[in-house]
Amino acid sequence: MTLQEIHGELEFKHVSFRYEEHSKDVFTNLSLRVEPGKYIALIGPSGVGKTSLCSLIPRFYDVTEGELLIDGINVRDIDLQSLRKAIGIVQQDVYLFAGTVMENIRYGYLSASDEEIIAAAKHANAHEFIMSLPNGYHSEIGQRGVRLSGGQKQRLSIARVFLKNPPILILDEATSSLDNESESIVKESIEMLAKRRTTIVIAHRLSTIRNAERILVLTENGIVEQGTHDTLLKHAGTYAKLYAKQFDLQV
Repeated sequence: MTLQEIHGELEFKHVSFRYEEHSKDVFTNLSLRVEPGKYIALIGPSGVGKTSLCSLIPRFYDVTEGELLIDGINVRDIDLQSLRKAIGIVQQDVYLFAGTVMENIRYGYLSASDEEIIAAAKHANAHEFIMSLPNGYHSEIGQRGVRLSGGQKQRLSIARVFLKNPPILILDEATSSLDNESESIVKESIEMLAKRRTTIVIAHRLSTIRNAERILVLTENGIVEQGTHDTLLKHAGTYAKLYAKQFDLQV
């Protein structure tokens, strides 16, 4: 089936996942519901399945057991092109191709007008640096955007998602490879992008997700804690320990 009006409710019902038939489960019997338009963060040690969990939403992989629903519809029953059109993804590694700035942003929505592309770039805090390039939006960026800085590349990828305008957003370590100044600019763009969308953020730097409406702590035992930043710090559990370790604090 094709998705029509999408509210963006996500529900994982008793989901288990493994990459190959005889390999170990990445996670088992995991249940999670995200209400439409909510901003949640997923944190935890490397290798516990944070990216794997998010990869199930656009069906880069299928669940091994259980169900994954969008607006109450099993993702297996949704036309793949329609499903992926509803999801925007910003990752640490940005995919850019040799061509102009305009062409790279238009990749988010191929029939977009030049005016729509410029508006998306402005939302992504990218317009100013684009206009400083030799030929503005018609500047060639080189293979994989070699002529741009990390922060500039990331803002182009965010402009793409603004252009696509999906109801569901996945941010996978989107600022982890940036310096502090670039991170601050990109973080501002991301916060604007996340407004009124169902957003899941995978974060290594815990400073970037303090304002999340709900933080989920994923370990090899599944989701072991969830709550706001302040609630989880008071709980003095896994999140508090991870936070203290990053900021060299006493718990």
